[in-house]
Amino acid sequence: AGQLLESGGDSVQSGGSLRLSCTASGFDIEAYDMAWYRRAPGIECQYVSSIESDETKRYSDSVKARFAISRDDSKNTVFLLLNSLRPDDTGTYFCAADLFGYKFKDACRARDTVSLWGQGTQVTVSS
Repeated sequence: AGQLLESGGDSVQSGGSLRLSCTASGFDIEAYDMAWYRRAPGIECQYVSSIESDETKRYSDSVKARFAISRDDSKNTVFLLLNSLRPDDTGTYFCAADLFGYKFKDACRARDTVSLWGQGTQVTVSS
């Protein structure tokens, strides 16, 4: 069975940067669309960004222009670069994989529609 393992979370000050990684095992991500979500105090699940197999990228309005998603299929890994971090970016960031990226937008309401989820990595931003 496939797995997703996130890493790179840390505690940083406001304005800082982090790069998160999501590495897949047990399957090749090349054909998969990949996404990042976060869980924060009071927010169970929030879509952050996604990248399709053809490298089409999408972002939520709250992170557009600050975060950058990328993928390296040769390393079976998706990255999320977090810039200009704010305290409200604090949360657990987790990734997801599915062959059909159109599912990502509504996946927080229907998690079982997406093929695979990771466990997450913690990002804490202090003011």
